[in-house]
Amino acid sequence: MSAQRQATTPSPARSTTPSDHGSDRFQGGTEDKKPIEVIPPTAPALATQEPKRVEGALGDAVLRFLRLRKGPKNEEFDLDAIATQPSIWDSENVEELKEAYIHPQWENWSAFDPKFRWTWREERAVRRKVDWKIMVWVCVMFSALNIDRGNISNAVSDNMLGDLGLTQADYNTGQTIARVGFLVAELPSQLISKRIGPDLWIPIQICLFSIISALQFFLKGRASFLATRYLIATFQGGFIPDTILYLSYFYTGTRLPIRLAWYWMSSQLVDIGVGFSAVGLLSMRGILGYEGWRWLFLIEGAFTFLVGVFSFFLMPQCPAKTKSWWNPKGYFTEREEKIIVNSVIRDDPQKGGMFNRQGLSVKQIWKCSKDYDMWPLYALGLLFGLPKYPVSQYLTISFRRLGFNVIHTNLLSIPNVIGSSLTMLLITALSELIDNRSFVSMAEDAWLLPCFAALIALPDPIGPWVYFAIATVLLSFPYTHPIQVAWTSRNAGSVQNRTVSAAIYNMWVQVSGMIGANIYQSADSPRYFKANKGLLVICVWMCVVQYPGTYFYYRWRNNSKAKKWDAMTPEEQEEYRKTTTDEGNKRLVLLI
Repeated sequence: MSAQRQATTPSPARSTTPSDHGSDRFQGGTEDKKPIEVIPPTAPALATQEPKRVEGALGDAVLRFLRLRKGPKNEEFDLDAIATQPSIWDSENVEELKEAYIHPQWENWSAFDPKFRWTWREERAVRRKVDWKIMVWVCVMFSALNIDRGNISNAVSDNMLGDLGLTQADYNTGQTIARVGFLVAELPSQLISKRIGPDLWIPIQICLFSIISALQFFLKGRASFLATRYLIATFQGGFIPDTILYLSYFYTGTRLPIRLAWYWMSSQLVDIGVGFSAVGLLSMRGILGYEGWRWLFLIEGAFTFLVGVFSFFLMPQCPAKTKSWWNPKGYFTEREEKIIVNSVIRDDPQKGGMFNRQGLSVKQIWKCSKDYDMWPLYALGLLFGLPKYPVSQYLTISFRRLGFNVIHTNLLSIPNVIGSSLTMLLITALSELIDNRSFVSMAEDAWLLPCFAALIALPDPIGPWVYFAIATVLLSFPYTHPIQVAWTSRNAGSVQNRTVSAAIYNMWVQVSGMIGANIYQSADSPRYFKANKGLLVICVWMCVVQYPGTYFYYRWRNNSKAKKWDAMTPEEQEEYRKTTTDEGNKRLVLLI
């Protein structure tokens, strides 16, 4: 899909050009393959078979569970065979390539060895170890963010607005400036992360926003409400791209997306737990004379603060530097470090182009911002999720207005989270069957469209259980944001562009949230007919115009690259690899 994986050499059995891998460069379509002769790699003893597309591993597992796909027989796969994939590091001019691709201060130099080989059995064991020691804790940290980001919805169900003398307009303003804080902090957070390292910055972020979240126990009125909304979001800004960048140090481009699916799935599971815990915490109303929502903020903020403190000790700097005074043996053996580092750098040599204590210059940021091939994805980030925000933001308030009590309101907010978790699994399975990100990502807006049609068509007044049913189905949409985040990362190309593009994409998503926070107005309540009609139009636009347009744009770009590449002779292609000044996703050669 992206050009970020172009710097690896194809196996001798075939060549790889821009017209070959429709799913491994700009996503937009598949074209006919035109194999041509290229100079084969010189290093022996590499993998004799390509691994299956691991990006669809979660979807593949779902299909097997549903018995829609049969698994391979064990004897068809030799776990003791060489797993090392062909790469540019197998060519004769390795030293020149090191100078071109690897930064002198890259923190994984000690584990990098182009001649290193390992087996599938070893790789599987190492991946499981990375999953348990790195991925699980990243999910815990993300859960901490979501607890402090989402508990406002539980708090308002306990008459928080009334206790503080706030209006619906004040609530909208609070949600809006939270998005502003998130937006303003997105890029600076990425720059700080690149300067001091995500292993330090992420724990600092968690501790800061947890303290502010807990201090909401002392809210007095509108000013303190708005201030805490802004500050919490400010210190949460950039957290998601920071953690994704951190994970990219440990996983290849094909193995990261399934981990991102776990990443967002952990958020869904935590939302279920938070819903149940909110019932108990809000029942503390009256203890020491304080409201239940105050105890909710205090206790959950204290819990997430502990997560932040532990994160300082549980986030190693990189695969080759996991030893410390509190963990002298480190997470991995020397051989395991080599397997992680060499598999990652073989998959994407450009990951060695920066070290994780290196900042970005203004010139680099501006250059990445001008990358027009990323603009279609930024446009998707602005509009694709906008329709869901108003219904989600007002869910608990709407339930209370319809006559449900505090306990019932918080319990009734759980089914849509379960539904969304199930549809996420299904959309992941669909993405395995349909190798096209544009149309798979469109599923979210396609799901929302008939729900808004129902909200508009049903007569007034709407029954409490009828609204519960429609809102639950609507918010059970297949969450395609993880797909689009991975899409953005892989289309970015270089480490620099990946860092900046992730921030810019999330900035547009926050702008979308700012707009969504102000769509439902009191003058249009309680049915919000005008607002829902506008949201319906956006769903139609996304399904009919914007997603298909994105698909055809990337298809055109791929065809243009393929045409230039196929016009070259094999000698010209080899010369291009060695001398091109094209960077990131502007390179022509996609070598896997």
